[in-house]
Amino acid sequence: MLSRVVFVSANAVKSSGPLGAGLVQLSHLHTSPKSQAPVPALPEKGGKTRHGIIPEELFQLLYPKTGVTGPYVLGAGLLTYILSKEIYIINHETFAAACMGTVIIYGVRKFGPDVAAFADKLNEEKVQKAQEVKDLAMTSLAQAIQDEKKEQWRAEGRQMLFDAKRNNVAMLLETNHRERVHMVTNEVKKRLDYQIALQTLHRRMEQEHMVNWVEKNVVTSITPQQEKASIAKCITDLKVLAKAQQAKTAA
Repeated sequence: MLSRVVFVSANAVKSSGPLGAGLVQLSHLHTSPKSQAPVPALPEKGGKTRHGIIPEELFQLLYPKTGVTGPYVLGAGLLTYILSKEIYIINHETFAAACMGTVIIYGVRKFGPDVAAFADKLNEEKVQKAQEVKDLAMTSLAQAIQDEKKEQWRAEGRQMLFDAKRNNVAMLLETNHRERVHMVTNEVKKRLDYQIALQTLHRRMEQEHMVNWVEKNVVTSITPQQEKASIAKCITDLKVLAKAQQAKTAA
């Protein structure tokens, strides 16, 4: 993986494994700290390799200049140079390392797919749990947004509610005022009616008293002779009226 960092460009590193993505992100943070670009997604699988450890990008980098055999010649020449200059000396540790490498390569090729499948299964379970948590959080947040919108709608309608309550209070005050005015009017009218009834009673009693007094004085002033003359005059008038009525009936 480190050879990719040395030999490939930034785009090639971005498409490589986790280390490449981390390096790209680190360089991105150093070059543009205020950038809001999203973090590149980590690749699910590593880049292509040849012979198990040599990155494919190395061959692609050397092909335009050296051709197909260039990478192999470069590797063989580098190995020959290291051995000829005794930079690296072959000893018993070399054979032990070769044996260990062979065992490791065999184990990777033999048990690697099963281990990879098991790791993928664990990874899928983790991703599924994380997705469930994410969906639950998104659902709760969506519900919270809906609740917030409803509360905002209620807050907008609160002004109308306050206006209606103010109108109701004003109507109640007006009703109470009119009721009190009506009550005062009725009380004043009752007192005036009482005064009118009292004056009417006084006037009627005065009239009755006056009539009784006049009648009493008139009766006491009539003599027996005047009473007999008055009775005779009434009888004569009645006889005249009876004759006139009979004449009218006969005609």
